[in-house]
Amino acid sequence: MNTFGFTSTASEVLAGVDLSGQRALVTGANSGIGAETARALAAAGADVVLAVRNVVAGKEIAAAIENAQVAELDLADLASIRSFVAAWDGPLHLLVNNAGIMGVPELTRTAEGRELQFAVNFLGHFALTTGLHDALTQAGGARIVSLSSNAHLMAPPVFDDLDWVYRPYNPIGAYGESKTATILLAVEASRRWSSDGIVANAVNPGAIATNLQKHTGGLRTPVERRKTVEQGAATSVLAATLTSGGRYYEDCAEAPVLTGPPVMFGGGVAPFALDPANAERLWEVATALVS
Repeated sequence: MNTFGFTSTASEVLAGVDLSGQRALVTGANSGIGAETARALAAAGADVVLAVRNVVAGKEIAAAIENAQVAELDLADLASIRSFVAAWDGPLHLLVNNAGIMGVPELTRTAEGRELQFAVNFLGHFALTTGLHDALTQAGGARIVSLSSNAHLMAPPVFDDLDWVYRPYNPIGAYGESKTATILLAVEASRRWSSDGIVANAVNPGAIATNLQKHTGGLRTPVERRKTVEQGAATSVLAATLTSGGRYYEDCAEAPVLTGPPVMFGGGVAPFALDPANAERLWEVATALVS
């Protein structure tokens, strides 16, 4: 029975868990909850790769983690993702799609014309995840963890304008939509790949003061709803041990599906974020975008 909750830490969740012989990949692990996730997985015995854009910062983190390596990965650059995937060799047991950006103040596009938050938070991770499918299959029971946010509650997918071409740009709205997309990635990956032994889930780590809020003036969440970095990584590492997929977790437990309007700073998951039709449609759209 799961006895973990809001205040649990990553170390507490993985106490007694043996990940020896397993390979883990954590994106954006050069700071914040990504670094703590990598540390906790390594402490449980996993061999961890820190996939980061800032290699110098990544090496500083890796130096303090046993069984950790650093690899360069820019999730806004499809060429970088393809190069990373091509260089990967052997099975991958744990993929933690942790990296993210939030509230980019001005509409910014990648070289391919994608809105930057959608590109980094979802599309880059989609390209990475699908590119590593064979490695995940080789693991024989791989788990995928994609980080979302309760910001998704205000942001159903707008399929006809994923890149904010026709709408006035809204920094937090774009962030929320990208985080809805990460949940839909978990839903569809679980459906498509369950026969390969692959389990995918999405998590809301909670409100943690990290570099993520550099564009938003810091954390605005009420103090009683905030977590430490160690607590923020707890739900991620819990999801890395699950045997069923296509779900959304927060505070180390499966979140309830909301039946009414969301509450400010509340919890739960929106029905549209778990909708199989939305998940399948987004997968097909993303496949075309990264081809």
